[in-house]
Amino acid sequence: MTAMRAKVKITNISAYPTVGTPTQEALTFNFPSKDGAYPADGSDEDQQFAKFSPCGALSLTVTNPALIGKFAVGDKFYLDFTPTI
Repeated sequence: MTAMRAKVKITNISAYPTVGTPTQEALTFNFPSKDGAYPADGSDEDQQFAKFSPCGALSLTVTNPALIGKFAVGDKFYLDFTPTI
């Protein structure tokens, strides 16, 4: 199988518990898209990713105390799919 790279953007963060210090965060990622038109020359990187993976969503719960509060809505990441051995 060939490795694949996708691009994702955080669209929502829900902290738990909702009162007091959070011990976990549920991160919601969507594949990037744009309101309005992309440049005709294809120079926008999100446009290139959207062309081949136009729709998708991912949910991830983080419980590592060192990572709580480190993510923000709008952050973008590459998501690499590499087969395991």
